[in-house]
Amino acid sequence: MITHDKLYINGQWVAPNSKDTLKVIDPSTEEICGEVPSGNDDDINAAIAAAKEAFKTWGQSSAADRSALIKKLAEKVTANMAKIGELCALELGTPLQTSIAVHGGMGVGVVSSYVDVPFEMEKEEQLGNSVIVKEPIGVCAFITPWNFPLHQIVAKVMPALAAGCTMVLKPSSDTPLTAYYFAQLMEECGFPAGVFNLVTGPGRTIGETMCTHPDVDMVSLTGSTEAGQRVGQLAAQTVKRVGLELGGKSASIVLDDADVAKAAGAAGGGICLNSGQVCAALSRLIVPRAMQDVAVAAAKAAVEAAKVGGAFEEGVTMGPVSSKAQLDTVKNYIQQGIDEGATLVTGGTTPPEGRNTGYFVQPTVFSDVRNDMVIAQEEIFGPVLAILPYDTEQEAIDIANDSIFGLAGAVWSGDPDRAKRVAKQIRTGQVSVNGGGFNINAPFGGYKQSGNGRELGPHALAEFVEIKSMQM
Repeated sequence: MITHDKLYINGQWVAPNSKDTLKVIDPSTEEICGEVPSGNDDDINAAIAAAKEAFKTWGQSSAADRSALIKKLAEKVTANMAKIGELCALELGTPLQTSIAVHGGMGVGVVSSYVDVPFEMEKEEQLGNSVIVKEPIGVCAFITPWNFPLHQIVAKVMPALAAGCTMVLKPSSDTPLTAYYFAQLMEECGFPAGVFNLVTGPGRTIGETMCTHPDVDMVSLTGSTEAGQRVGQLAAQTVKRVGLELGGKSASIVLDDADVAKAAGAAGGGICLNSGQVCAALSRLIVPRAMQDVAVAAAKAAVEAAKVGGAFEEGVTMGPVSSKAQLDTVKNYIQQGIDEGATLVTGGTTPPEGRNTGYFVQPTVFSDVRNDMVIAQEEIFGPVLAILPYDTEQEAIDIANDSIFGLAGAVWSGDPDRAKRVAKQIRTGQVSVNGGGFNINAPFGGYKQSGNGRELGPHALAEFVEIKSMQM
């Protein structure tokens, strides 16, 4: 049981103004594993005031000073990667070794990638009689989700720190323990008071206050499309900049000259990562109709190879989903797929054998899916793969683009030039070509209702920068 009774505001651990608390549930056991304060508007207002005051000096700090502190933070996160993995395993349910490698490792990678980025802020551009300079946007409000408890935090915090912004973080109420640990590491590094502030509490109250507060210059949310729409509406009242990283229903197109079994096996294995709770998950596998049987067999074998169990059990490769609500959502989608007439290849609505406690779901594969089915259009956010057959290359591209989302995608082909040509026609923010791996230095974000703006790498700096022209 991990208990926190204070919030981190203006460089101090302070008592919240409310006595309400949030219980953290271990999804592997359904037992309470933590407790944190449920802050209120007074807490948020204090945190924003601290960030506003700190910006007066942090916003004018040198790139060298910011870089030195970021380097110190990178060293702290690297040294504590295993501890971060343990916390994510506890509150999210990701198997421990995977959690250390993915949740801890991605955190290390993202933080480390920003050591030299502050120096980009000091570069000037001469344009005729004008000098173009970059300045930090100001006070930022960050609202982060539960599926990647550290990665989604540092994807926002690091470019903001590099730019010279100050910030208030409201992490998910389901996974706040990792956020608290990160705040402790920030404190140990000696960042000036008020640069980083942590307030936990419900999004429907303090999250909305963050979005409307006149002293917040930029708000960034990672979450559902519905949450993004709400944030955009609220932030418009004060014309803030808004960064939104939202949902996805990403397609993997397997062309007729590809190794279909390899591509389908990758899709089956990939949908089990983090129990399918990945916004960029390739949850639609689009295959040549004549090769659907090959794809089905390979995907079925891959998901059935997953060993489902508790986060701290030996040999487990897929843990539970995050909560009872998420479990019910995933099971309802699986039932909808059955009701719609898709072929249930493996999995289903019943829990894995012997798993009557914990939020466990069987990894599930459907074939003979049409793109107008609910399971092909809506983000399930669980280990559910839909296999859709096609007859022509253009039909495959049309199926991939027939979505309100545009976050990620993939193309497989025996001809790299053909794969690249098709990838350019997919309306998404990133595309994996023949299994190309995720790159933390490349810009991440979506088209359409998958959001706006980009996170990660040097491109993310632009989200936190104002451009000034000085006519000389």
